[in-house]
Amino acid sequence: MTLLKLHNIYRIYRIGQVDVRALNGVDLLVDKNEYLSVMGPSGSGKSTLMNIIGCLDTPSRGSYELDGISIHKEDHEKSDTANDDELAYIRNRKIGFIFQTFNLLPRMTALHNVELPLIYAGVPRLERIERAKNALEKVGLEDRMYHKPNELSGGQRQRVAVARALINNPSIILADEPTGNLDSKTSQDIMDLIGELHEQGNTIILVTHEADIAVRAQRVIHMLDGKISEDNKKK
Repeated sequence: MTLLKLHNIYRIYRIGQVDVRALNGVDLLVDKNEYLSVMGPSGSGKSTLMNIIGCLDTPSRGSYELDGISIHKEDHEKSDTANDDELAYIRNRKIGFIFQTFNLLPRMTALHNVELPLIYAGVPRLERIERAKNALEKVGLEDRMYHKPNELSGGQRQRVAVARALINNPSIILADEPTGNLDSKTSQDIMDLIGELHEQGNTIILVTHEADIAVRAQRVIHMLDGKISEDNKKK
């Protein structure tokens, strides 16, 4: 079952008098429960692609559909393209984010950081707390729930970020260089955890510049000059 469809996606930025094509006609289909890595040199378009998929940015042209929802239409008809409020809803309910820099609020406990998406979704307090505790237990942090980020190691902070990404049972998990700020042992632990999430049925798209991280995925695509230059899927 196809979960994500990108067709003829362009992202063009105007810098002074020059148009820069960050994405230059990308076509991509991702199936439900697929594990995909995206690689490419700096400036290849991989981060822009991740931002488009995560509804953090919108295409200049092209169509995008996620889990049966039309995010953007080729013809730009307003009725067929999600507005800002709808994009915020989709980000909150359909997409889980794991960032290289963790993006945790420093004055809040691990539990409260994991709760945040549920607060935005209007989930009642007692249910929020229960679901956040369960998510932290899943990533092995039941004994660190009430610690703040500066009281946690880098690996523990990334586990909090993983728990937060899972909290709304998203259709897709986007991981942007999730091991970039971690040592090699902790990186392996986090990648083992992401592998377990995939085995549990989650769809995962991972951006990385590290080949040993990328090969853990079922499928690896390479980007160059705003296009997909290679698409390799394990048999």
